[in-house]
Amino acid sequence: MSIVLTSCHFRQDEFVDFANIEAAKGLAFKVIGQHETDLEQGLPSNCYLPDGIPVNEWTEEYESSDPANGPAIRKTSSVTGAAIVQELLKYGNQNKVTEIVGTYPTIDLNWDTVILSGKVMLPRGQRPKRMILVSHYTVCSNSEAPSNCFSLEGILVKQGYGLIIPDYMGYGITANQVHPYLVMDLTARNVLDMYLAVKPWLKAVGMEPEHDELILMGYSQGGANTMAVEHLIETEYYADENPKQVKIHRVFAGGGPYDVKATYEQFVNTDLASYPVGVPLVVQGMIIGNKLQMDMRDLMQEWIYVHLDDWINSKKYTTGQVNKLIGTHVTHELLTPKALDQTSWEVSELQKAMVANSIVSFSWTPEASVYIAHSMDDETVSFQNASNAKARWTNANITYNFGHYGGHVMTCLRFIGAVQELLKKEEEERKQYE
Repeated sequence: MSIVLTSCHFRQDEFVDFANIEAAKGLAFKVIGQHETDLEQGLPSNCYLPDGIPVNEWTEEYESSDPANGPAIRKTSSVTGAAIVQELLKYGNQNKVTEIVGTYPTIDLNWDTVILSGKVMLPRGQRPKRMILVSHYTVCSNSEAPSNCFSLEGILVKQGYGLIIPDYMGYGITANQVHPYLVMDLTARNVLDMYLAVKPWLKAVGMEPEHDELILMGYSQGGANTMAVEHLIETEYYADENPKQVKIHRVFAGGGPYDVKATYEQFVNTDLASYPVGVPLVVQGMIIGNKLQMDMRDLMQEWIYVHLDDWINSKKYTTGQVNKLIGTHVTHELLTPKALDQTSWEVSELQKAMVANSIVSFSWTPEASVYIAHSMDDETVSFQNASNAKARWTNANITYNFGHYGGHVMTCLRFIGAVQELLKKEEEERKQYE
């Protein structure tokens, strides 16, 4: 199998002197590039938010209510990504981050072996406390893929944690392929396979984490996929007799489309697509990922269908840029009458695929300790997703954090801040008993 690193920009700085680098040769995880990032001066410019905007360029105007006086009294404020990040960067003191890009084997839609790419982020010069397996949020350009940028979750390296962040199929070294958007079982397996490949590599190079239990984390698309990864681990990889045993320490999921069908119905019923790129992504993902015998041309308006390959599948544009290219938030301007007709055969087949890829429809209750956050003001991923998750997992060990926290991007920043605080609190409590 030949690997073509098309449209990728992996750094090749060979500076990391791992203790037993020779022992890592021949393992499934293959290093193809590495470099160091210093967070003392802030996040790098190539760090993107869920809307495809570099974190340092993001500004949001928002309204916040005064709970003492009721929702009628409101004030308008503004916040910048740089300002919030400065607060997030106050946690921890491990400013030097070793970023390692590599490849690993997994499976594709046909269950054939495929090589995917991803990134490992480690605190410079020390073993990580634990590894966090991150499922990233929606991206469109290959520049937003973890291998080619600094993922926002990398802030957690400052607290001494290591991160494993797969690119997903359709990004990184497979950027020339279509990403099977929200196809949960496949993407979850692709993500978990990177962890299974990286784990022995970490041991071989002397960077095995202090604690073996794994933390799962993800926001938006990554939030839903994180729950799918938990499902995969707890149903296939958690049994004592399984040689690939994986133990979960805890799970953090935020702003996720846990119910794909409900997300699509929100587009249709409100005739509003606040995140317009999500419409063609969902439709295309369900058709390709589930091998549905239907034509995208029958479902997407012609004016957007003819630009699908250039705007989305080329991986040239960020999510924010694609939303601007689409230029409308009106659902019926994106979808054909057939796609809007709940009685059509095409919609019926789409809905079956959406249900099959909705984690809340799985016959499973999470076993690990889970933290789920979602803003009731989320304009991108409907709060109905979180509501449905809570109704479905009533008997699970889940802490739900729902509230009026602003829009999707604002809540992403809040979510990462909450993870920082919870991990810090956990460490402080553990020290009290040592």
